Formats: sequence, structure tokens, C-alpha cells
Amino acid sequence: MQIGIIGGGQLGRMLALAAYPLGARVTFLDPAPAAPMKHLAKHICGAYDDERALEQLARGSDVVTYEFENVPVASAQFISQFTKIFPPPDALRVSQDRLVEKEFFRGLGIPTARFIPVESQTALEREIREIGGAAILKTRRLGYDGKGQFLIRAQDDAKRAWHELNREALILEEFVNFTREVSILAARSQDGAQVFYPLVENVHRDGILRLSRAPAPNTTRALQELAQAYAQRVLDTLNYVGVLAIEFFQVGDELLANEMAPRVHNSGHWTIEGAATSQFENHARAMLNLPFGSAHARGCSAMVNLIGELPDGNALLQIADAHVHLYDKAPRAGRKLGHVTIVASDEKTREMKLAQVLEMIHRKSA
Repeated sequence: MQIGIIGGGQLGRMLALAAYPLGARVTFLDPAPAAPMKHLAKHICGAYDDERALEQLARGSDVVTYEFENVPVASAQFISQFTKIFPPPDALRVSQDRLVEKEFFRGLGIPTARFIPVESQTALEREIREIGGAAILKTRRLGYDGKGQFLIRAQDDAKRAWHELNREALILEEFVNFTREVSILAARSQDGAQVFYPLVENVHRDGILRLSRAPAPNTTRALQELAQAYAQRVLDTLNYVGVLAIEFFQVGDELLANEMAPRVHNSGHWTIEGAATSQFENHARAMLNLPFGSAHARGCSAMVNLIGELPDGNALLQIADAHVHLYDKAPRAGRKLGHVTIVASDEKTREMKLAQVLEMIHRKSA
């Protein structure tokens, strides 16, 4: 079977690598001539709203998917005229607007931080006074890796926040004093079968994911089941097919949904070596209408993103059970160039190996 992928970045790259052993062939659409997938699959070079390129991808594919959530909804709907596309376009619609997304969560009984749309500086100042504490002003659309966000700590920050972001529709969210950030990865097949990966603990800095631990330390069965229940509501409501990630703020024993990604996700990269079946393979299986593989964790894993510059790969590979993934991307400040995954039999060994990886990365950036 032929899988079409919209987007040619590192997620598409890893998805293609997982699809080939299943007997699939891959074509991707990306406007960049030097997209990271360029050496791995047939490349249709075109804009994401180019109907001629979209039709070429669709007619040459048994099923189409995407590797990022800002694919135009209209493009996904256009492709659906010619072939199957998963996850469904409605999942894109929900995830692309933070206000729509939060309202969607609330409608399913999934708690979130307090939020409100903001349409003027006066309204922003009023809402900040009402919240009475820190808040985050965000663009409703196209924000990722910390972009399009402004942390407001005091009333005096409101004017600067408004002038920095008011070119876009905005949403104000109450700042959550969370215990930690976690994510759940789930997958749903075309016949409704579902699998859930263990909760992952994530560490962000400057809005970019730096580190994930899986399974998340100190996770109770009740917390895992709560995350799965929330994810299942989303999967079933959207008649979803493929891998879905939902990021949560954990506050004590409660989970507040922050955002969802209708695609394979950075916090699931550990699954390549650390799970019985990777998120990428299970996504490919969903596209190909094959049974899911187990999402069971193989011991304890950690994933570290390589951002901006690359450390000494030879040194990293000398660490036992360290696996280096490079994305064939030119170095640039803030850019994800690759990741390192370590797998261990227990949490103590994981932390020891993780410390070695982090020391090498920090030594390079010092």
C-alpha cells in the first residue's frame, strides 16, 4: 500500500522508517526542496494548499496522513474527495485553535485551566485583574514550541503583551501552578480498537520540550487510568484514526488538559527503542488497517532533544543503551536537530545514564 504524508519533517521521516518494514511505500508533500524526508521517500514539492499537488498526492496514495497539525483543514477536506485521510480533518480543526480546543475539552468533561478569548487591551486588563495572578496570553492559532505566548506576571505587563501579540486572535489562560507536565499517547484503529502508552513526564524550557521520562516516575494506576479515560473521550468523539497526544498539567491527583496534537508526537520518540511497538509503527498500522502492536514499555526510558547544535555523536554512542537519531537538518538556534534515547532496566539506572547524556550536551553548549 501507498501512504501519503503531508509534511516532510523529522516526524514524517520516522513515520516512513516505521512504515517500510510493514510493506508500505511512502510519498510526501512538502514545499521545502531540502526537507528532512528528501532521501527517504518520493517528494512532491508543493505548497500545503496547492490543489494540484494535493490531488497528485491523494491519487497516488491509498491513505494520506500528516506529520504536523497546522495542515490547512481545507486541504485535508480536499484530499478526502480522492482517498482516505487520517486522522480526520475535524481533529485538525479542533487542535488548530486554542479556544476551540479548550471548549472541546470542556464539552467532554475534561478539565482545563481557566481561559477566555481576548478582543481588546481593555478586556485583557480587566481579565487580568479578575484572575488576580499570573496568566499567559497566547495566539489562538499557529503557536508551537513557545511561540505566540506572553507570560503576564503583573498588571503592568498587559500593555506590552497586547502590543506584542495583538496581530492575531488571542486567548488568555490562567497560569497553572502545576506539579509537573505529563502527556498520554494513544492510538485508535479504523475499527475502533485502541491502545495507550504509559504516561510520560516532560520537561520544557523556553516553550520547547527538552526531556521526557517514560514511564513517568511516581505515577499511580489511578492517574494513568484518568489520562486514558480523557484520551478515549477525544478518540471516540472525533472517530479518530491514528496516534493522538494530549499534554496535561498535573496538579496533585488531577489532570488539566493543555493541548492535543493529532499526530505522532515528540514526547513519544522514546517508544522507538523503549516500547514493544513504537508510536510511529502503530500510526502506520492504523493507516494500513493492521492490528496494533503492544504499547507496553520495555523498562525505563528517557529522551533528550538535541536543540540548536549537535554534541559529539561518537561520545554519546559510547553510553550503554544510548540511541542517537539525527534529522538531517542544518544547525540553527532553537531548532530540533535530533534526539537521544536511553533505555534502562530501572529508574535508578535510567537517571545515571541520563546524567551522562545531559553532561555531554551541556559540555558542548558551554
